[in-house]
Amino acid sequence: MIDKREIDIIEIIKENQEISSKEIYEGVASSISYATVKRILSKLIDESLITKKGQGKSTKYMISPTYELLCPIDIDKYYEKEIDERDIKTTFNLLLVPETLKKCSLFTSNELEQLELLQNKFKKNISQLSETEYKKELERLAIDLSWKSSQIEGNTYSLLETERLLKEKETASGKTKDEAIMLLNHKEAIDFIIEHPDYVIPLSVSRIEDIHSILVKELGVDKNIRKRRVGISGTNYRPLDNEFQIAEALSNMCELVNSKVNVFEKALLLLVLISYIQPFADGNKRTARIVSNAVLMNHKHCPISFRTVDSVEYKKAMLLFYEQNNISIFKEIFIDQFEFAVNTYF
Repeated sequence: MIDKREIDIIEIIKENQEISSKEIYEGVASSISYATVKRILSKLIDESLITKKGQGKSTKYMISPTYELLCPIDIDKYYEKEIDERDIKTTFNLLLVPETLKKCSLFTSNELEQLELLQNKFKKNISQLSETEYKKELERLAIDLSWKSSQIEGNTYSLLETERLLKEKETASGKTKDEAIMLLNHKEAIDFIIEHPDYVIPLSVSRIEDIHSILVKELGVDKNIRKRRVGISGTNYRPLDNEFQIAEALSNMCELVNSKVNVFEKALLLLVLISYIQPFADGNKRTARIVSNAVLMNHKHCPISFRTVDSVEYKKAMLLFYEQNNISIFKEIFIDQFEFAVNTYF
C-alpha cells in the first residue's frame, strides 16, 4: 500500500508536472530527510506511479502515463458514492490496450518476487507428487473453480452440491437446470484446457470464442462476437457496441498478451480485458477466468480457483477497472488467490 508521505510527494509532482527532487524536498517542508525523499522517489518509479527524465542535477520527475492504471485506491471510499455520482470513464478506452498497457509492467519488482517464490514452491510441491496424486489435486481445483466462477455469476449451488453434480451427475433439489448446465460447462471447459494445454498459445480470437462456446453451451447464449449492445449492471460504463470494433479490440488484446514475456502479466491482463471488452452477449467473466487459467497451465504455473474470493469484492474490483481503468484492487485479488492456490492444492 501507499503511505501518506508517498501521497504527499505524488500530489506535489501532480501540481508541478515536471519537478526536481530538491524542489520536491522543499515542497514537503522538513517532515522528512532528503535521503528519504530520494528513496520514496525510487520506490514510486519501481511501482510505475512516476517516471523521470534527464540525469544528475537536471533530473526531473513527473507522473507516469500509467499512474491511473496502477495507483492505489480506497475501494470502500470509492463506492461510498452512488452509481450516478461517480466520475467515471463511461466509454471504452481505445488507447488502453494498444498504448498504455503495451508500455507498462503491471507488477512491481516486489510483487513479482513474491509471485515467483510462490511459483517455485508450486513446482517443488508437484515434483513430489505421483501422476495420480497430481490429477487428484487438479480435479479438486477444477471443482472449486467451477463452483466459484459460477457463484460469481449468481449460481446458487453450494460447493458440496457442485462436487456431487460434477462427480456423480446428481443435480441439487430446488435448483434450476441452467445452474447445473453452467457448472457442467465449466468442468468441461477446464477438462478441455487440461487435455489441450497449448490451445491458447499463441492466443487468438477464434480460440477464445471456442472456449466461450463450451461455457455457454445449452444456455441459450449467442456464440461468437456479439452484434448488439450490452449493458452492465452496477455501472454506467458502456462497452463497445460495434461488432468490428469489438473484434479489433479483442485482436489487439491477443497481440498484447502474446507480446508479454511475464506469465503473471498475461494471466492478469486476460482476467480484466476480456471482461472489459465484453466481446460476448454473456459469459465474458467466465471465459476470462478459464482462458487466464489456460495460459497459466500452459506455462506450467499454478492455476487459480478463486475459491476464497468474495463475489461482491470481485465485482467491485472489476467495476473499478471498467470505470477508472485502475487495476490495483484486482491485482491484489490475483496475487492473494494465486497464493491461496499454491498453499491449498498440490
